[in-house]
Amino acid sequence: MRLDKFLKISRIIKRRTMAKEVAEQGRITVNGNQAKASTVLSEGDELVIRFGQKRVTLKVNSLRENVRKDETETLYTILKEEKLEQ
Repeated sequence: MRLDKFLKISRIIKRRTMAKEVAEQGRITVNGNQAKASTVLSEGDELVIRFGQKRVTLKVNSLRENVRKDETETLYTILKEEKLEQ
């Protein structure tokens, strides 16, 4: 599954276009490598996403096309959240 689609389905980022923009800005890495919106994810991948003053590290648990809102947190596990210094 594409990175931008996973971020939208898992509701980490609300819109696919926003997920694409974040990836294009170089704020997402997959397994330590800079990621594009079209990067193909697989289960077990580790994502690091920079949101403003926060860096979130998460692990992909499952890739599913259709997920109910209350099941989205089963798709990933947050490993670490850290505040960035300016």
